[in-house]
Amino acid sequence: MDDDNHPLAELQRRIGYRFRDPSLLERSLSHPSLQQDQPGAPINQRLEFLGDAVLQLIVSEKLHALYPEEREGELTRRRAMLTHGAYLSGLARELGVNLVLRVSTAERATGGAERPAALEDATEALVAAIYLDSDWATVRRVVLPWFGNIELMIQNASPELNPKGRLQELVQPRHGNSALTYAVVATEGPPHQPRFQVEVRVQDEIVGRGSGSSKKEAEESAAREALENWPPRGL
Repeated sequence: MDDDNHPLAELQRRIGYRFRDPSLLERSLSHPSLQQDQPGAPINQRLEFLGDAVLQLIVSEKLHALYPEEREGELTRRRAMLTHGAYLSGLARELGVNLVLRVSTAERATGGAERPAALEDATEALVAAIYLDSDWATVRRVVLPWFGNIELMIQNASPELNPKGRLQELVQPRHGNSALTYAVVATEGPPHQPRFQVEVRVQDEIVGRGSGSSKKEAEESAAREALENWPPRGL
C-alpha cells in the first residue's frame, strides 16, 4: 500500500483521500463472491449498508442547501438522480473502482468486476470506509467533489437517469400515488449472482418488464420499457 504505483494508491489519489487503516479500503472493495476463493474473507456488505445511509445524508444536506424553495418530493427525486444505481456505477468507473474490485476467480471470468450492481455496492461501501476511517466533516468534504457540478447535472438530467421517478410523474396525476407497483416475478442464477425479473403495473395492467442483477436495477429496466411504450392502451 505504501508503493505509489500500487493500484490502491492510485485509487486513493482519484478519490482524494488516503486511508489511515488500509484494511477498511480493502474490505470496501471485496465483493461477496470473494468468499468462494477465500472462505471467511471480510466482504463489503455491512459497509454497503452504512455507506448507503451516509451517502444519502451527504446528498440530502447538499440539495437542501442548494434548493431552499423546493418541496420534499422534488428534493427526493433529485436525490434519487445522484444516488441512482446507474449513476453510482458510472461514478465508480470514473474513480477506477472497477479496476481494483476484488471478486472471485469465477466472478471475474464472467465480468463480475464490471457489473453495475457490484460497482454501486462498492461505491457505497467505499463511502462508509472513508467515514469510519475519519469523520463526518471529512467524508462530506471528500465525497461531494465526486459529483462535480450538481446543479448542472440535475439541470441536464434525462429520464434515463431516473426512469422510476419519471414514470411516477406520468402516472400520479391521473391514477394517484399508489397505482404504480413493482413485483419480482422470478429470480434466476446462483445466490452470489442472482438475476431478478420484475414487472411494473399501473393498477392491474402490466406496463413494463425488466431484469437486472439487483431488484433496483430490474425495476429501473422495467420502468424504462414502460416509458418507451407510454402511454399504454386502456390507460
